[in-house]
Amino acid sequence: MSDYRRIADRIADDIATGRLRPGQRLPPQRAFARRRGIAPSTAGRVYGELVRRGLVVGEVGRGTFVRAAPDGPAGQALTEPGPAPAPVNLELNYPAAPGQPELLAPVLAPLLRPDVLAEALLPAAATGTEAAREAAAAVLTTPGWRPAPERLLFTGNARQAIAAVLASLVRPGGRVGVEQLTYPLVKEIAARLGITLVPLAGDTAGLLPEAVAAAHRSAPLSALYLQPTLHNPTSLTTGRPRLLQLAQLLHDLNLPVVEDRIWSFLREPGDPLAVHAPALTHVVDGLSKRVAPGLTAGFLVVPPHRVAAVADAVRSGGWSAGRFALEAAVRWAGEGTVARLVAAKRADAARRQRILAEELAGFAVRSDPASYFAWWELPAPWRADTFTAAAAAHGIAVTPGPAFAVAPGHTPDAVRLGLGSAPEPDLRRALRTLAHVAARRAGDRTGP
Repeated sequence: MSDYRRIADRIADDIATGRLRPGQRLPPQRAFARRRGIAPSTAGRVYGELVRRGLVVGEVGRGTFVRAAPDGPAGQALTEPGPAPAPVNLELNYPAAPGQPELLAPVLAPLLRPDVLAEALLPAAATGTEAAREAAAAVLTTPGWRPAPERLLFTGNARQAIAAVLASLVRPGGRVGVEQLTYPLVKEIAARLGITLVPLAGDTAGLLPEAVAAAHRSAPLSALYLQPTLHNPTSLTTGRPRLLQLAQLLHDLNLPVVEDRIWSFLREPGDPLAVHAPALTHVVDGLSKRVAPGLTAGFLVVPPHRVAAVADAVRSGGWSAGRFALEAAVRWAGEGTVARLVAAKRADAARRQRILAEELAGFAVRSDPASYFAWWELPAPWRADTFTAAAAAHGIAVTPGPAFAVAPGHTPDAVRLGLGSAPEPDLRRALRTLAHVAARRAGDRTGP
């Protein structure tokens, strides 16, 4: 036991003194074992100990890389705690409009009356209540689409809605097509349901129909999962021409699709894919981003012939919405609170995008003026893991690009920046710090 720890101590010393630099790849474990004259199992313990200490990170298909080492002539380590006064989380993305509690509280007050509260604390069916269906239909309406209330179902949140739809559509072992970069929790949901995700190529207009067709020919897909509006993490929105192409392909293949519209409220209302393929599209949305994550409900708009099957999946999965949350949603929608919050958050997102543009000018950042997140393609020689570690050393949390990648080994050297949670002064300070870190390391040609 002490032998592998002593070896790990020596590697840690090499990292601390700069003999091993950020992003430098360690030899494969078997090669490491041969060089050190130790058993492969001991080498595995050494690498595991280095991971536990936060000094290295392993990437499937690529190897093990150093996370911490000195940088620059001053000898300061990239992961050495910086002077940042407080942590800033650009990983979470829970936007809150100014004055949001003051807007929400008056509408909730009537629910606290004993007679109303008794009703609100009863269990809720997957179909909710008639009032909840009408309210949700009003919230989701776009200029060219108003979902029929009888096609509305409810879950505890949008993540549960995704799980329920996939569980109802795909048997264990089935294949679901997704964008090459996708919502990380979809990967977790698929793993728990025994579903295989198939990454599909896209371009600047959105998912490529020919990529869907080719994947379906190689082995039939059971469904697609897409984010056509403000795709997470790239902020790409698929235009109407590409939506029409995809809809035609869905009809040709009779292929159902899960359309995640959780961020769509930030853009001027655009019609969903469901307008063009209503018999195949299952729309997922909710209140977590529009209103608040702590008291929310997930919305599902499903084809008429799928209502019973999806409702069964909601019940069997334990994904039903709380009745109190539905009652609150009805009141927030009916009183205009949701609409006011949407307007406030659109303005808030636009301000934050301006901060982003000012502080990261000159870097390769992909985003949308209406989005609460951005995709930063890092300058060479930065890698996603080492930059994430360097950001953490300055008290800033970001999401590394590999968290969104579906295919093993396809780990983009990029990070996603969530702009919605940090106060604006903290956001500006954090982005400015990250720009300095990125520029300093990018100019160091002695790196990996």
